[in-house]
Amino acid sequence: MNKLIAALNNQSLRVLSILRIMTGLLFAAHGAQKILNFPAPPEWEVATFSMPWFAGMMELFGGALIVLGLFTRPVAFLLSGLMASAYFIAHAPQNFYPILSGR
Repeated sequence: MNKLIAALNNQSLRVLSILRIMTGLLFAAHGAQKILNFPAPPEWEVATFSMPWFAGMMELFGGALIVLGLFTRPVAFLLSGLMASAYFIAHAPQNFYPILSGR
């Protein structure tokens, strides 16, 4: 059992790095869709300086910072607040479960 725990402890930094990088890439991709219309444009027009535009900028640059490992904890805190507010603004009024909200 001790050998298993030691082996898992040796891999923890790699696993946490992979998790951080993938999370940052997902945020950056979501922001790139809103701001850069890449890889596909969003279903609605994102007006400059609107709430979705600010969210896209935070996702794009915050995701890049998380991928690079710069200011990871403060950026993750801000992005978690962004995701919580997005849930209550966009999904919660339609349905409690985001997958059933139709967005």
